[in-house]
Amino acid sequence: MLILYRIYQCVIMIPVLLVVTILTALLTILFSFMGLGRSLGYYIPVIWAKMFCWLSLVRVEVRRKGEVKPGQSYVFVANHQGAYDIFAIYGYLGHNFRWMMKKALEKIPLVGYSCRVSGHIYVDTSSPKATKETMETAEKRLAGGMSVVVFPEGTRSATGEIGKFRRGAFFLATEFKLPVVPITIDGAYDILPKNAKLPHWGKIILTIHPAIHPGAEGHDLPALMEQSRAAIMSAL
Repeated sequence: MLILYRIYQCVIMIPVLLVVTILTALLTILFSFMGLGRSLGYYIPVIWAKMFCWLSLVRVEVRRKGEVKPGQSYVFVANHQGAYDIFAIYGYLGHNFRWMMKKALEKIPLVGYSCRVSGHIYVDTSSPKATKETMETAEKRLAGGMSVVVFPEGTRSATGEIGKFRRGAFFLATEFKLPVVPITIDGAYDILPKNAKLPHWGKIILTIHPAIHPGAEGHDLPALMEQSRAAIMSAL
């Protein structure tokens, strides 16, 4: 069965997804220049992400434990098991958002540029000035009900276990007094581990936890990080 799956991947899945990825990037760039990037810069990649899952024979089950309101800005934080985390969240979160991603990803041909023009946030911490500019960009993106998704571990897990959380996403939520929504991704490590080249069929469970709202004085940063991590781990 695995041999047939690998043949299918090489003959059908990979060529089709390569074409779909190029078309998605080109359409995203086009509509962004037309002033439609805020909406179509999200919905076109949603279809792209779902196609990645469908063609890879990966099923995504969504478990919603809390309400995510349309038009509300959130900081979504998720554990990072593997590359298919991106497709699971993009395709099945059901809420318009922009990624906060490593600046190095901007170098990906065509895709990196499409992400920039459609409003995704490249995180640059190379200097205090660059960090300040990243925060200013994030503030602009979050205006008008836009949300952001962050992997606070900063990179994919090498073992499938949750790594140490970085403060960036939580500082953003604290700074702008935004609710934080923890997301648990379970199963993506078995689909495509960090050092694997080709995915395996399977199932990903996406658990969207209740939002953690700021109090009258805003968030307590250490408590917010601990509460978010506990929520994510509870569904693994």
